[in-house]
Amino acid sequence: MAQLIVRDLPADLVLALKQRAAKRNRSAEQEHREILTAALRGPKRRSLSDVLAAIPDVGEDSDFGREQSDQRG
Repeated sequence: MAQLIVRDLPADLVLALKQRAAKRNRSAEQEHREILTAALRGPKRRSLSDVLAAIPDVGEDSDFGREQSDQRG
C-alpha cells in the first residue's frame, strides 16, 4: 500500500479530524482514509435510463401543455 503524508495542516483541522475519528471509534489515520475514500470514490452515478425510470408517472399530458406567448408566424 502507498503512504500519503500531508504537511502544514492547521491545528484546528487536525483537532477536528481527531474528534471526528473519536466519535466513530477510529484512529485519526483510519478516519483520514475514510474521508479520502468517500470524497474520491463517492457514489456511482446513475444512468440516464435509471433516472428517467424513477420519475413518477403522474398528471395528464394536458398538464404539461405549452402555451405560445408571442405571435410569431
